[in-house]
Amino acid sequence: MNKWEDNVRRVVPYVPGEQPKESGVIKLNTNENPYPPSPMVEAALRDFDTAKLRLYPDTEAKVLVKELSAHYSVPEDQIFVGVGSDDVLSMAFMTFFNSDKPIFFPDITYSFYDVWAELHRIPYETKPLRDDFTIDPKDYMGGNGGIIFPNPNAPTGIEESLEMIEEVLKANPDVVVMIDEAYVDFGCKSCLPLIDKYDNLLVIQTFSKSRSMAGIRIGYAMGSKKLIQYLNDVKFSFNSYTMNWLTQELGAAAVRDDEYFRRTINDIIETREYSKKRLSELGFSFGDSKSNFIFARSDKKSAEYIFTELKKRKIFVRFWNKPRISEYLRITIGTREQMDSLFKALEEILND
Repeated sequence: MNKWEDNVRRVVPYVPGEQPKESGVIKLNTNENPYPPSPMVEAALRDFDTAKLRLYPDTEAKVLVKELSAHYSVPEDQIFVGVGSDDVLSMAFMTFFNSDKPIFFPDITYSFYDVWAELHRIPYETKPLRDDFTIDPKDYMGGNGGIIFPNPNAPTGIEESLEMIEEVLKANPDVVVMIDEAYVDFGCKSCLPLIDKYDNLLVIQTFSKSRSMAGIRIGYAMGSKKLIQYLNDVKFSFNSYTMNWLTQELGAAAVRDDEYFRRTINDIIETREYSKKRLSELGFSFGDSKSNFIFARSDKKSAEYIFTELKKRKIFVRFWNKPRISEYLRITIGTREQMDSLFKALEEILND
């Protein structure tokens, strides 16, 4: 080993869902929205003034923040935007998790959390979910340097009540509590109304799922004015120009089209409930997902076997060979036609 490698920061990177290159694939493994972005986004892209690209973008992303402010009835100075919620979350880890005490998050959750903790050298402890994959709030009552968990959780899709979240907040007034609401729009109650009550609550959301814009990279956080000020201080010390002109304008257009947003969300929810019925008929068991995916297991065949056989048929779902979840598959909700193709393939695989 070369001597200079002694000073390299080594981390085990996050492994995203597979991005197949071949055509004809039914891609149900990365929780993307099966519907295109709003027609207003397409129009904004078509009308975009490319001459603006010679200029540095607005560091405050005012055109986007203004639309988010109007949509959520949250003051502009209580909104922070970044290049996808992963960027926002990593920035928040770096900003708020600087105690010698460990941060807490669930043992089964978004697998980027431990990567960021390792990258930013933040001590952490994972708290085991109950057997039904719900969080025990008592696990989050001890001394800690901060708390983060998604609601609904990923990859389980399970929703926690606002009462439970508030119980955690009340027990932790001296640290920042982050709720990652990447999937909140698919039928889960947001804890956003609590930000005026708890100045240590940061709520993070994304355009990647419910707004069909995973490819453009927009995430945002909402919280007290002081939290957002601290986030911006770190951001502007790191890179002032994180979000380009085009992204800002397309994001603003997406927020303006609330009718399209709600219609496509309702379509996904209807397909999810239909999919629950079909999976149950096929003998799968799963929790009551409030996200755009279902975390399911079969007693007939192993998850790894089903995953492999589906892949042979060009149907991609997500499988983790990890403790407690190695018999589960995370299945993204696609269009009704895509889901019917999945169920036909599952019938073949399970009866083989």
